[in-house]
Amino acid sequence: MKLAYYIKKDQLKGDSRVEALLERICAGGHLLYAVAQPSEFLPETDALLSLGGDGTFLSAAQLAVSADVPVLGVNFGRLGFLSENDPDMVVAALSSGDFRVEERELLQIHCPDLPEEGFWPYALNEMSVSRVSPSMLGVTVELDGETLPTYWADGLLVATSSGSTAYSLSVGGPICLPETKVFIVAPISPHNLNVRPLIVPESSTLQLSLRSRDDRAVLTMDNRTYTIPAGTQVKVSAAPVRLRRMRLGQSNFINALRTRLLWGEDVRNGGSQE
Repeated sequence: MKLAYYIKKDQLKGDSRVEALLERICAGGHLLYAVAQPSEFLPETDALLSLGGDGTFLSAAQLAVSADVPVLGVNFGRLGFLSENDPDMVVAALSSGDFRVEERELLQIHCPDLPEEGFWPYALNEMSVSRVSPSMLGVTVELDGETLPTYWADGLLVATSSGSTAYSLSVGGPICLPETKVFIVAPISPHNLNVRPLIVPESSTLQLSLRSRDDRAVLTMDNRTYTIPAGTQVKVSAAPVRLRRMRLGQSNFINALRTRLLWGEDVRNGGSQE
């Protein structure tokens, strides 16, 4: 296979664990080269290896979508939901062909106050709008033209099913299996007790209108941050493109929940007790 690889963190470049992985992949007869920009991909590249944690994977996703190649996350980080694969698993899977390619939905974000040149309008995990000062942010959401009650909160996020174990989880959103075709609309630290995360079909179009005493707000798209006028409008919908992600035969989302989030951890589930 012809494989590109991407490393975001400088401290991983030259790391002995990374060097050992690259050597083993090359020893298996694969062509391997580094990329940092979409223009650096060689023709007929089979896949992109993302070497790092989930933050690295989010950056690698932009490269993979732009180059139209699948991406495989190799975990040299901490939690690792997107970069879930141990280096040893990757070497074995590439040698045996024990992997498949799945598609992940992306969000498309349109905001008239964001730069057009060099701007990538997609997000894999989530987008959010949030306040910049102690003043609350009011966010009115139109869901396919139907106006929802205004959210008064620190902010609001819209997440994909892939992002249900990321920022959305920390604000009380549900966990969704990656293949679930939904978006999650969740307030961030809401001022009202009677608002809860809302699950909507991925075919939905959401128009967010912001209200604040401040003249600015913060818009995030995965690991990218922008400052926008507080009175602006943000349109969120399903992107016309998808991320292709390589999943190894041994990987399992439910097992990842158990091992990484200790989901359902209970002494009564540990087998026989004395």
